[in-house]
Amino acid sequence: MSTFQDLGLNDNLLQAINDLGFETPSEVQEKAIPLLLNSEDDLVALAQTGTGKTAAFGFPMLQKIDVNSRTTQGLILSPTRELCLQIANEMKLYGKYCKGLNVVAVYGGASITEQAREVKRGAQIIVATPGRMKDMISRRLVDISKIEYSVLDEADEMLNMGFKEDITDILSHTPEDKSTWLFSATMPKEVAAIAKNFMHNPNEITVGRKNESTTNVSHEYYLVNARDRYQALKRLADANPDIFSVVFCRTKRDTQKVAEKLIEDGYNAGALHGDLSQNQRDLVMNAFRKNQIQMLVATDVAARGIDVDDVTHVINYQLPDEIETYTHRSGRTGRAGKTGVSMVIVSKSEVRKIKSIERIIKRQFEKKDIPNGMEICEVQLMSLANKIHNTEVNHEIDKYLTSINELFEDTSKDELIKKLFSVEFTRFFNYYNKAQDLNVSGGANDGERQGSSNGSTRYFINVGGKDGYDWMSLKDFLKEQLDLGRDDIFKVETKDSFSFFNTENELQEKVLAHFTDFKHDGRFVNVEVSENRGGGGRRRDGKKGGKKRNGKDFGNRSDRRRSEGKSKPRRSGNSEFASSRPRRSRR
Repeated sequence: MSTFQDLGLNDNLLQAINDLGFETPSEVQEKAIPLLLNSEDDLVALAQTGTGKTAAFGFPMLQKIDVNSRTTQGLILSPTRELCLQIANEMKLYGKYCKGLNVVAVYGGASITEQAREVKRGAQIIVATPGRMKDMISRRLVDISKIEYSVLDEADEMLNMGFKEDITDILSHTPEDKSTWLFSATMPKEVAAIAKNFMHNPNEITVGRKNESTTNVSHEYYLVNARDRYQALKRLADANPDIFSVVFCRTKRDTQKVAEKLIEDGYNAGALHGDLSQNQRDLVMNAFRKNQIQMLVATDVAARGIDVDDVTHVINYQLPDEIETYTHRSGRTGRAGKTGVSMVIVSKSEVRKIKSIERIIKRQFEKKDIPNGMEICEVQLMSLANKIHNTEVNHEIDKYLTSINELFEDTSKDELIKKLFSVEFTRFFNYYNKAQDLNVSGGANDGERQGSSNGSTRYFINVGGKDGYDWMSLKDFLKEQLDLGRDDIFKVETKDSFSFFNTENELQEKVLAHFTDFKHDGRFVNVEVSENRGGGGRRRDGKKGGKKRNGKDFGNRSDRRRSEGKSKPRRSGNSEFASSRPRRSRR
């Protein structure tokens, strides 16, 4: 294996590498650095998150620019504020012995005037988010007309976030003959299109196979009912007492809700999402890096700036809408040569996605059971025993030993140990004693049978194409109304004046309760259980509807329910966040 000296880096950079404790280059660094140092060609580099991509483009850029010039020569675009700041800080560390180097981070949520002032002082390298960079260009606060090197870092994520037009506009203000280096974890069609449109016969290096997950991460999934998702999350945390994790949710709302509930239940948790101010995000990330937060609940976008080497677990509380995003999530752990675990909590309707992810990441998932109460108690007890055994004695206690010994003079060694451990163990035992089994039997085939009567309920809803809905927009409407994940609603089929959809059986009460006497835009929308299991055909009563309201054929579920001897469903007080667990002491 090569050393950094073998790659052709100069003494200033090698000295910084030595200070940082880097010993041998990673595979992407070994392939990219000599190529970038010895040519002016464009480059497409595909490598997983956590493989050292920043150093792979950072060291060559620092060696090639002229630090004696105040002209901006390098531009690095990244998708998020956190990642922008992180890259800028790393570039400063890499170039600590490059006298006169000025690296400026340009991102939203901070003073644009101050950033412009820093650039004007002479920034050889600008690290920027696309939105703020475009804003500064339009205000003529920055000049990138003479840059020699541009880097698109996490290119796939920038495109997923809708920055294609911004990137196009920004690059239009740069010279045609610059070198462009594109770094990405995955290679979707959009990234290939960027490479084709903005690069000239680029070299390509690939670490692993395209879209493949790193071998340092093991993948597990846990099958539970949708309503037990939060309880499953807590058990996974309790079964791993030393967990240092990122918990992924789909939406900002779910992220905040899960984090608040974890904090309420006594876990060291925090939320990271786009609705937080930059100051709030900085406080959360600083606490996470200092291990003051054990469970960081985050959205995919916000988590792109998380570059913490010691993350032990990634927990997918909800699977992402885009399967490729899973690659980025799992890349938050197993970094810098360490191992990690990526856990997925799924309901039956989501199991089919596991197989799709396996095909993309070229890794197999292991199906595991959520631990039962006594297993968790045992883990917690032994964790406490190890902590006590390894605790360094504080001899300030010595002066109190006489009084302590007098208190316990009639207590045997075994009884003293039992008392000591019962302080922590009793709380877990009382909570988990007689705790229900959260596991759901079944495997991958259950997800494929989701339209059957065994695993799901099919509903009739009296809106359809005439009301402006297709299957996708109706699914989004239902997901928003019921506060469900995208995979909790499936087999959506729209007709002209009515539609069908499925959920898991356990969500039936919630669905029917929500749509009892429900109005949307002043019109009644009714939902009822249908006997049309197959996803098409006529309604169960052979009719196209019931009573008309506002000239529309909306049916009347309450009349039919009474004729069938069914009572009006009560609104359920249960939710996936409901918990009878006593408040935990802080960990």
